[in-house]
Amino acid sequence: MPGYTVETTRFHIGADDYDIRALSNRQQYADADGLAERAGISSAAWPLFGVVWPAGLALAEEMSTFAVAGKHILEIGCGLGLSSLVLARRGADITACDRHPLAEGFLRHNTDLNGLPPIPYRSAAWEGPNDELGHFDLILGSDLLYERDHPALLCGFIAQHAYPVAEVLLADPGRGYCAQFSERMAAEGYTLTERWLHFALSDKPASQGRMLSYVRGHA
Repeated sequence: MPGYTVETTRFHIGADDYDIRALSNRQQYADADGLAERAGISSAAWPLFGVVWPAGLALAEEMSTFAVAGKHILEIGCGLGLSSLVLARRGADITACDRHPLAEGFLRHNTDLNGLPPIPYRSAAWEGPNDELGHFDLILGSDLLYERDHPALLCGFIAQHAYPVAEVLLADPGRGYCAQFSERMAAEGYTLTERWLHFALSDKPASQGRMLSYVRGHA
Protein backbone atom coordinates (compact mmCIF):
# COMPACT_ATOMS: atom_id res chain seq x y z
CA MET A 1 0.00 0.00 0.00
CA PRO A 2 1.32 3.49 -0.87
CA GLY A 3 0.02 5.04 2.37
CA TYR A 4 -2.66 7.16 0.70
CA THR A 5 -5.98 6.49 -1.04
CA VAL A 6 -7.10 7.60 -4.49
CA GLU A 7 -10.22 7.90 -6.59
CA THR A 8 -10.85 8.34 -10.32
CA THR A 9 -13.30 10.98 -11.53
CA ARG A 10 -14.42 11.87 -15.04
CA PHE A 11 -14.34 15.53 -16.14
CA HIS A 12 -15.85 16.94 -19.32
CA ILE A 13 -13.51 19.57 -20.76
CA GLY A 14 -14.08 21.14 -24.14
CA ALA A 15 -15.51 18.39 -26.31
CA ASP A 16 -13.81 15.50 -24.48
CA ASP A 17 -13.98 13.48 -21.29
CA TYR A 18 -10.91 12.94 -19.10
CA ASP A 19 -10.53 10.30 -16.39
CA ILE A 20 -8.37 11.69 -13.59
CA ARG A 21 -6.89 9.72 -10.72
CA ALA A 22 -6.57 12.01 -7.69
CA LEU A 23 -6.15 11.71 -3.95
CA SER A 24 -9.43 10.73 -2.34
CA ASN A 25 -9.41 13.82 -0.09
CA ARG A 26 -7.19 16.62 1.20
CA GLN A 27 -6.27 14.76 4.39
CA GLN A 28 -3.98 12.28 2.64
CA TYR A 29 -0.31 12.21 3.59
CA ALA A 30 2.48 9.71 2.98
CA ASP A 31 6.16 10.61 3.03
CA ALA A 32 7.86 7.64 4.66
CA ASP A 33 11.07 8.15 2.69
CA GLY A 34 11.18 11.90 3.38
CA LEU A 35 11.35 12.96 -0.27
CA ALA A 36 8.65 15.59 0.10
CA GLU A 37 10.18 16.97 3.28
CA ARG A 38 13.57 17.30 1.58
CA ALA A 39 11.84 19.14 -1.29
CA GLY A 40 10.46 21.65 1.22
CA ILE A 41 6.89 20.32 1.17
CA SER A 42 5.20 20.34 4.57
CA SER A 43 2.65 17.77 5.70
CA ALA A 44 -0.11 20.39 5.29
CA ALA A 45 0.96 21.15 1.72
CA TRP A 46 1.65 17.52 0.77
CA PRO A 47 -1.83 16.67 -0.64
CA LEU A 48 -2.30 19.90 -2.61
CA PHE A 49 -0.71 18.49 -5.76
CA GLY A 50 -3.19 15.59 -5.88
CA VAL A 51 -6.50 17.47 -5.91
CA VAL A 52 -8.48 18.87 -8.86
CA TRP A 53 -8.97 22.52 -7.92
CA PRO A 54 -11.49 24.91 -9.53
CA ALA A 55 -8.69 27.08 -10.94
CA GLY A 56 -7.03 24.02 -12.46
CA LEU A 57 -10.26 22.98 -14.11
CA ALA A 58 -10.74 26.53 -15.48
CA LEU A 59 -7.21 26.50 -16.93
CA ALA A 60 -7.80 23.12 -18.55
CA GLU A 61 -11.01 24.44 -20.13
CA GLU A 62 -9.08 27.44 -21.41
CA MET A 63 -6.50 25.12 -22.96
CA SER A 64 -9.20 23.23 -24.87
CA THR A 65 -9.51 26.18 -27.30
CA PHE A 66 -6.37 28.27 -26.73
CA ALA A 67 -4.16 28.95 -29.76
CA VAL A 68 -1.17 26.66 -29.28
CA ALA A 69 0.10 25.88 -32.79
CA GLY A 70 3.87 26.25 -33.02
CA LYS A 71 4.29 27.06 -29.32
CA HIS A 72 6.66 25.35 -26.91
CA ILE A 73 4.54 25.14 -23.73
CA LEU A 74 5.31 24.54 -20.05
CA GLU A 75 2.77 23.80 -17.30
CA ILE A 76 4.18 24.88 -13.92
CA GLY A 77 3.02 23.09 -10.78
CA CYS A 78 1.20 20.60 -12.96
CA GLY A 79 0.00 18.38 -10.10
CA LEU A 80 -2.31 15.83 -11.70
CA GLY A 81 -1.58 17.28 -15.14
CA LEU A 82 -5.10 18.13 -16.28
CA SER A 83 -4.15 21.07 -18.53
CA SER A 84 -1.21 19.10 -19.91
CA LEU A 85 -3.54 16.24 -20.79
CA VAL A 86 -5.88 18.58 -22.66
CA LEU A 87 -2.96 20.05 -24.58
CA ALA A 88 -1.48 16.64 -25.33
CA ARG A 89 -4.79 15.48 -26.80
CA ARG A 90 -4.69 18.53 -29.08
CA GLY A 91 -1.19 17.58 -30.23
CA ALA A 92 0.52 20.54 -28.55
CA ASP A 93 4.21 20.65 -27.65
CA ILE A 94 3.72 20.44 -23.87
CA THR A 95 6.13 19.81 -21.00
CA ALA A 96 4.87 19.48 -17.42
CA CYS A 97 6.81 20.24 -14.25
CA ASP A 98 6.30 20.13 -10.50
CA ARG A 99 8.43 19.64 -7.40
CA HIS A 100 6.21 17.09 -5.63
CA PRO A 101 7.83 13.62 -5.69
CA LEU A 102 4.52 11.94 -6.67
CA ALA A 103 3.48 14.34 -9.43
CA GLU A 104 5.27 12.50 -12.23
CA GLY A 105 3.68 9.16 -11.31
CA PHE A 106 0.17 10.64 -11.14
CA LEU A 107 0.70 12.44 -14.45
CA ARG A 108 1.89 9.25 -16.13
CA HIS A 109 -1.03 7.27 -14.74
CA ASN A 110 -3.52 9.87 -15.94
CA THR A 111 -1.86 9.98 -19.34
CA ASP A 112 -2.32 6.20 -19.63
CA LEU A 113 -5.92 6.38 -18.38
CA ASN A 114 -6.76 8.70 -21.24
CA GLY A 115 -4.92 6.80 -23.96
CA LEU A 116 -2.33 9.50 -24.56
CA PRO A 117 1.40 9.18 -25.26
CA PRO A 118 3.79 10.07 -22.41
CA ILE A 119 4.02 13.78 -21.64
CA PRO A 120 7.56 15.06 -21.03
CA TYR A 121 8.00 15.80 -17.33
CA ARG A 122 10.69 17.57 -15.31
CA SER A 123 11.05 17.88 -11.56
CA ALA A 124 11.64 21.60 -11.11
CA ALA A 125 11.85 23.74 -7.98
CA TRP A 126 11.26 27.43 -8.55
CA GLU A 127 14.46 28.21 -6.68
CA GLY A 128 16.39 26.37 -9.41
CA PRO A 129 18.70 25.66 -10.94
CA ASN A 130 16.80 23.79 -13.66
CA ASP A 131 19.34 23.88 -16.45
CA GLU A 132 17.78 21.03 -18.46
CA LEU A 133 14.29 22.52 -18.55
CA GLY A 134 14.85 24.93 -21.45
CA HIS A 135 12.81 27.89 -22.66
CA PHE A 136 9.17 28.30 -23.64
CA ASP A 137 6.80 30.49 -25.63
CA LEU A 138 3.84 29.86 -23.32
CA ILE A 139 4.05 29.16 -19.58
CA LEU A 140 0.87 28.36 -17.71
CA GLY A 141 -0.29 27.38 -14.25
CA SER A 142 -3.22 27.50 -11.83
CA ASP A 143 -3.53 28.73 -8.24
CA LEU A 144 0.22 29.19 -7.81
CA LEU A 145 0.46 32.34 -5.68
CA TYR A 146 -0.68 31.28 -2.22
CA GLU A 147 2.40 31.93 -0.07
CA ARG A 148 4.33 35.13 0.67
CA ASP A 149 7.48 34.18 -1.20
CA HIS A 150 5.70 32.85 -4.30
CA PRO A 151 5.60 36.11 -6.34
CA ALA A 152 9.38 36.51 -6.24
CA LEU A 153 10.12 32.82 -6.73
CA LEU A 154 7.69 32.36 -9.61
CA CYS A 155 8.81 35.51 -11.38
CA GLY A 156 12.43 34.43 -11.05
CA PHE A 157 11.60 30.98 -12.42
CA ILE A 158 9.77 32.49 -15.39
CA ALA A 159 12.70 34.83 -16.08
CA GLN A 160 14.93 31.76 -16.45
CA HIS A 161 12.60 29.81 -18.76
CA ALA A 162 10.59 32.24 -20.92
CA TYR A 163 11.70 33.30 -24.37
CA PRO A 164 12.10 37.06 -24.92
CA VAL A 165 8.73 36.93 -26.71
CA ALA A 166 6.42 34.95 -24.44
CA GLU A 167 3.06 34.68 -22.71
CA VAL A 168 2.39 33.59 -19.13
CA LEU A 169 -1.17 32.48 -18.38
CA LEU A 170 -2.33 31.98 -14.79
CA ALA A 171 -5.74 30.91 -13.49
CA ASP A 172 -6.07 32.50 -10.07
CA PRO A 173 -8.97 32.15 -7.60
CA GLY A 174 -8.34 35.53 -5.96
CA ARG A 175 -5.10 35.08 -4.03
CA GLY A 176 -3.75 38.18 -2.33
CA TYR A 177 -0.25 37.88 -3.77
CA CYS A 178 -1.26 38.44 -7.40
CA ALA A 179 -0.67 42.20 -7.22
CA GLN A 180 2.94 41.68 -6.10
CA PHE A 181 3.49 39.15 -8.87
CA SER A 182 2.00 41.50 -11.48
CA GLU A 183 4.33 44.30 -10.36
CA ARG A 184 7.34 42.03 -10.76
CA MET A 185 6.17 40.84 -14.17
CA ALA A 186 5.69 44.46 -15.30
CA ALA A 187 9.30 45.14 -14.32
CA GLU A 188 10.29 42.23 -16.59
CA GLY A 189 8.48 43.85 -19.52
CA TYR A 190 5.15 42.01 -19.43
CA THR A 191 1.77 43.62 -20.06
CA LEU A 192 -1.19 42.24 -18.12
CA THR A 193 -4.74 41.63 -19.28
CA GLU A 194 -7.26 39.79 -17.15
CA ARG A 195 -10.72 38.25 -17.40
CA TRP A 196 -13.06 37.46 -14.54
CA LEU A 197 -14.48 33.93 -14.67
CA HIS A 198 -16.60 31.58 -12.61
CA PHE A 199 -14.44 28.74 -11.25
CA ALA A 200 -16.44 25.65 -10.33
CA LEU A 201 -16.35 21.93 -9.67
CA SER A 202 -19.45 19.85 -10.22
CA ASP A 203 -20.04 19.27 -6.49
CA LYS A 204 -19.25 22.80 -5.23
CA PRO A 205 -20.73 26.28 -5.70
CA ALA A 206 -19.03 28.44 -8.32
CA SER A 207 -16.63 31.13 -7.15
CA GLN A 208 -15.16 34.11 -8.96
CA GLY A 209 -11.63 33.94 -10.25
CA ARG A 210 -9.38 35.49 -12.88
CA MET A 211 -7.51 34.38 -15.96
CA LEU A 212 -4.35 36.49 -15.98
CA SER A 213 -2.39 36.87 -19.22
CA TYR A 214 1.09 38.42 -19.12
CA VAL A 215 2.51 39.09 -22.59
CA ARG A 216 5.99 40.27 -23.51
CA GLY A 217 6.74 41.13 -27.11
CA HIS A 218 4.18 39.84 -29.63
CA ALA A 219 3.31 36.39 -28.25
